[in-house]
Amino acid sequence: MLPTSHAPETFDYLIVGAGFAGCVLAERLASQLGLRVLLIDRRDHLGGNAYDCTDAAGVLVHRYGPHIFHTNAQKVVDYLSQFTRWRPYQHRVLADVQGQQLPMPINLTTINRLYGLSLDSAGAAAFLAARATALPELRSSRDVVVSQVGEELYRTFFEGYTRKQWGRDATELDKSVTARVPTRTDADDRYFQDRFQCMPLEGYTRMFERMVDHPNIRFLPDTDHAELGGTVRWRHLVYTGPVDEFFGYCFGPLPYRSLRFEHRTLDQEWLQPVAVVNYPAPEVPYTRITEYKHLTGQRHPRTSITHEYPTDQGDPYYPIPAPENAALYERYAQLAEQTPGVTFTGRLGTYRYYNMDQVVAQSLALFARIAQTAPAASGVRAPQALRPSLLPPQLPAVAGG
Repeated sequence: MLPTSHAPETFDYLIVGAGFAGCVLAERLASQLGLRVLLIDRRDHLGGNAYDCTDAAGVLVHRYGPHIFHTNAQKVVDYLSQFTRWRPYQHRVLADVQGQQLPMPINLTTINRLYGLSLDSAGAAAFLAARATALPELRSSRDVVVSQVGEELYRTFFEGYTRKQWGRDATELDKSVTARVPTRTDADDRYFQDRFQCMPLEGYTRMFERMVDHPNIRFLPDTDHAELGGTVRWRHLVYTGPVDEFFGYCFGPLPYRSLRFEHRTLDQEWLQPVAVVNYPAPEVPYTRITEYKHLTGQRHPRTSITHEYPTDQGDPYYPIPAPENAALYERYAQLAEQTPGVTFTGRLGTYRYYNMDQVVAQSLALFARIAQTAPAASGVRAPQALRPSLLPPQLPAVAGG
């Protein structure tokens, strides 16, 4: 609890938001510079959208949909490995189309099974090249797909899914959206191709708990920045929430896409062959079903699943990458730069569709800039090198696959 006396408690940093961005920065400031940090979050838990917990059946689930850790950044791996051991895991996704469940992203197996062919890699490349639509310039998300695989495969795998996920047609979205899901002509059915692919062995929440377990960090859940009033003081504010909300939506709200989750436990050991099955068909109201035991490796006689329903209502999850939204954000970014004593970071604070590893890297870079100018607390040593002390012997720092 915060003090209720007339003498407010003073912290070096107030960090709003206890997801990856906030927790990483809090840990670095406290452990490396000896600074006092107050970390707050509106929700009743650490970890932001990466929060996981056991449900009523005892199955470890991700409350806000599946979070798969993957990166090529050795520095990010080394940093997080101080707080967790890892379970090697390579994510695979199937798309439910035309009565079949086919690998996604589109690969050699997808093409052969969808069209009843037996092509090799060269044949698949020629097959796609013959159907690709040549465009003078790639401007939208749709352009990226049809330039690679043509109109038919675009309609089968992307059109309905994109409209459900983002609430708008792919022609209205930045090309970065579908560029995240590259087409392949070999049989590699892994969703990601990063060098390091894994899951925290004991879950994300346990990793976050270790991260903020420091005497210089106080974490307050169920706490809103606007409600702190005069109960505390701080030298600097780091804000990882929605930047437009911070400024009272003075230029209008930035568009975000949210999600509604329908969690269920089934009286069977397994439901589907992989962790995630996508449902691109527009008549299916949800975008995907996740089965968590594939992610966690947990053994349990029952299984828990989540249906995801994209919506415009609810917590902001995904900044919508469209030109007009980028222009609106730039107005807020200019205002943020002119606001002394406040740093904006994270997916919501900078209105960027970042992966988890990118947020970690962003926070480590922000800390490095702070460490160059901020005086450390008395008697505290200079920032120390990262030590991957919790890497188990069976998992190298960078795992190939």
